[in-house]
Amino acid sequence: MSSASNSPHADAKPVALITGGGTGIGRAIAAALAQDGYNLAIASRSVEHLATGAGELRGKGAKVLEVPTDVRLPEQVDRMVEAVRKEYGRLDVLVNNAAGNFIAAAEKITPNGWRAVVGIVLDGTFFCSRASLPLLRQSPSPSIVNIVASYAWMAGPGTAHSAAAKAGVLALTRTLAVEWAHYGVRVNAVAPGPVRTEGTDQQLWVSDAIVEEVRRGVPLGRFGTPEEVAESVRFLASPRASYITGQVLAVDGGQWLGNGVMDLLASAPALTGKPATPK
Repeated sequence: MSSASNSPHADAKPVALITGGGTGIGRAIAAALAQDGYNLAIASRSVEHLATGAGELRGKGAKVLEVPTDVRLPEQVDRMVEAVRKEYGRLDVLVNNAAGNFIAAAEKITPNGWRAVVGIVLDGTFFCSRASLPLLRQSPSPSIVNIVASYAWMAGPGTAHSAAAKAGVLALTRTLAVEWAHYGVRVNAVAPGPVRTEGTDQQLWVSDAIVEEVRRGVPLGRFGTPEEVAESVRFLASPRASYITGQVLAVDGGQWLGNGVMDLLASAPALTGKPATPK
């Protein structure tokens, strides 16, 4: 693979590749990086998602390469990275955002369901990181940001497949941060809390009762937005975080910390004889 410094794109803008970049959090991340001057490559299994996401990003002035990719398949991942090299001649930031999830009790998750989620989240993160390394190590400021979740270090009842996969990604994040430090590649993670997107409303927040119960479990009392997650990725990917590697930043309104006794007091006034404090 030729060096970016010898390519016709040597003076181009920095380049960011975002998997799952056509919708939701991924598209918000792509938009935030475009604001920082990055040219973009977005990948997804869905051609329709790519077309919609790329159209919105181009409407905001971004240069976007669309690469249909199933991150579970190493040969497709290799083709994705080669497409980035041919188009831009460089890669500076990789955001491993592609994910799959659905709510199910562990005993009801089928082998195919398990393999699908673990394949996208864990295998895909490794395949994309490994394939991107030759280009990343040529960048003056290379960075990988993996999207995980707080149940990577806690319990994830109802999401055993995703929790196991995200825990693996968190371990991979820390391992690659150490292994690839001598290349200058920083590897960090962002752990979003509950965020409402079209996809999560279909797969996770499937009723008003679930939405309200989840909201009550967030100390800040609300769901996050894709843009709030994107801002954290934007920081970790940038030279502003040049001495940060192997870290995970929870962007969850304090959800993983819980409400503790205060939640009990707020929801059970009979225990204190005082009116409940609305959240």
